[in-house]
Amino acid sequence: MSKIQMKTPLVEMDGDEMTRILWQMIKDELLEPFLDLKTEYYDLGLAHRNETDDQVTVDAANATLKYGVAVKCATITPNAARVKEYHLKEMWKSPNGTIRAMLDGTVFRAPILVKGIEPCVRSWEKPITLARHAYGDVYKNAEIKVPGPGKAELVFTAPDGTQIRELVHEFQGAGVLQGIHNTEKSIVSFARTCFQYALDTRQDLWFATKDTISKKYDHTFKDIFQEMYETEYKDKFEELGITYFYTLIDDAVARVMKARGGFIWACKNYDGDVMSDMVSSAFGSLAMMTSVLVSPSGVYEYEAAHGTVQRHYYKHLKGEETSTNSVATIFAWTGALRKRGELDGIPQLCDFADRLEAATLGTIESGKMTKDLALITSLQDVTVLNSQEFIRAIRARMEQA
Repeated sequence: MSKIQMKTPLVEMDGDEMTRILWQMIKDELLEPFLDLKTEYYDLGLAHRNETDDQVTVDAANATLKYGVAVKCATITPNAARVKEYHLKEMWKSPNGTIRAMLDGTVFRAPILVKGIEPCVRSWEKPITLARHAYGDVYKNAEIKVPGPGKAELVFTAPDGTQIRELVHEFQGAGVLQGIHNTEKSIVSFARTCFQYALDTRQDLWFATKDTISKKYDHTFKDIFQEMYETEYKDKFEELGITYFYTLIDDAVARVMKARGGFIWACKNYDGDVMSDMVSSAFGSLAMMTSVLVSPSGVYEYEAAHGTVQRHYYKHLKGEETSTNSVATIFAWTGALRKRGELDGIPQLCDFADRLEAATLGTIESGKMTKDLALITSLQDVTVLNSQEFIRAIRARMEQA
């Protein structure tokens, strides 16, 4: 069988731990036998990030801006324990945070639906897509561990030297202090990307934040969304019969639990991080969710929405068998390949992505799945496969097709 040819390379960002193992399995079993796979490779494994003083992450983001489409493996965001484990020079920041800041995009996360895996929330009938702002907030914060009594102020200094000062707190003892920021440019990009994605997918758009408490920071988000809707998108939304809806974040959580799905829920950076995990878990599994970063300039970065599966990796290092769900990582590859095919005018590449997704879901629906899905499926007499067996079962289905 002749392999499908590619024109432009994907930016490939390798990652850490068990997802790194799955990454290579997917390439060996599901991609390279069928594709003349072209990638520009960057090793974002924590050890290599440390060796390059994290320059490799910046290089990967710049390559994504150059080529337009990237696919990323899950990576470690180090804490104190990881600094010791990997002998790090410093506690490097989240590579996702760095990449998202450089691309200034919005992360769209949606559950992967498959027969036999029903949502925990009985009213959910259609996917709920989380649109997560990918810049600022706690991911670009500045922090101080306050040693004792003193005054904390928020200070802005203009180029001409004039200042705006705001008292944060009069500390009577030790504590902690955090400063976060955002830019109007990034918020405008976030809003526009959300509205455009809603039009493209013909879905209602919700936006939720806490403007009643954060009367300047959060209220700025609300105002920008509302003004953009009224001036640029209202007529287009009404023409398609879709709606834009704003509510407080706590009200949105309550409404989501009683909704039927089939809409986009836009959230600020941290809210989106938390809510996407809640939605994906309630739909079945964190390993059953797509994630794509879309920048205003039309750059796309696809990844799995979950972490590096540390516990399974330690078992793997001991030579023990693992049954790790690779579906979200497979769908990261198919999403990137489909987009590359669309941009380069290669319908065979788009068709391959469709067939690989169908084979993946068909394998599960036939009763062959990893342990995490076997524990929650409504299918009877299922076969639990280990990590490699599951990927090979998908390959067998691809070859049969």
